[in-house]
Amino acid sequence: MIQWDMMTRYIVDLIDILIVSYIIYRMLVLLRGTRAVQLLQGVFVLIIFWLVSKFMHLSTVRWLIQNLFSVGLLAVIIIFQPELRKALEQLGRGGIFFNRRRQFQHKLVTRITTEISKAAAHLSKRQIGALIVIERETGLSDYIETGILLEARLTSELLKNIFLPNTPLHDGAVIIRDGQIMAAGCYLPLSENPFISKELGTRHRAGLGLSEISDAVIVIVSEETGTISVVTHGRIERGFTEEQLNLRLLRELKKPAKNRNRLGTFLLRKEKEGTADE
Repeated sequence: MIQWDMMTRYIVDLIDILIVSYIIYRMLVLLRGTRAVQLLQGVFVLIIFWLVSKFMHLSTVRWLIQNLFSVGLLAVIIIFQPELRKALEQLGRGGIFFNRRRQFQHKLVTRITTEISKAAAHLSKRQIGALIVIERETGLSDYIETGILLEARLTSELLKNIFLPNTPLHDGAVIIRDGQIMAAGCYLPLSENPFISKELGTRHRAGLGLSEISDAVIVIVSEETGTISVVTHGRIERGFTEEQLNLRLLRELKKPAKNRNRLGTFLLRKEKEGTADE
């Protein structure tokens, strides 16, 4: 009887640990790619300092850090109010525990890829530069806030008009979420990779920079050459036609998250020899 009670207790403790671990994991996924990542890094640094001060008996430093933690909770609520609101909204939809938000339906994926491919081909023929971002699991709200909020239905005609030269929104990136153009004229972080080809301009560096910190799919049209490129996971593939771009985006948005990078690159190389992968 005692052994049975102990076994039951172990099972309950294991379930408890697994539930807490999964909640922490989903929260980290939710915060990835937002300003809260820097906050977590700062918290870890303070915890390390607190442990060192406790080990070395630095009472003043320990007192200071403990007071920072007590006051910092209110500051976090004020500063990161948008992220907290987003987390509560996803909790209400089950988005923290069940990853449903980025599970695109077949019809939606087809519409997204078709509209983007048509617009990219049109802009490519006229050598009009474009930077189009498709949000997936990593939240891009921080970058959406840097642009002009649209929340408009995604159409190729709207994309063409946004990137027309000398229009208010042609500079910067368009960010797409769930088949909607959330914002235009958005600023993206530039990649600091020293091995990027010198022939790539600011649009390509911005696309690479965002892909290095998120799982977004980025479509770039070069203003100088009209070349269409796709950027994922810090890698750029160039030289797409409209049909090839449509197939590439379909494959990228439909396949499982674990196999997105390697499988997509392998199939693309087999299917299209003319694409240069940098």
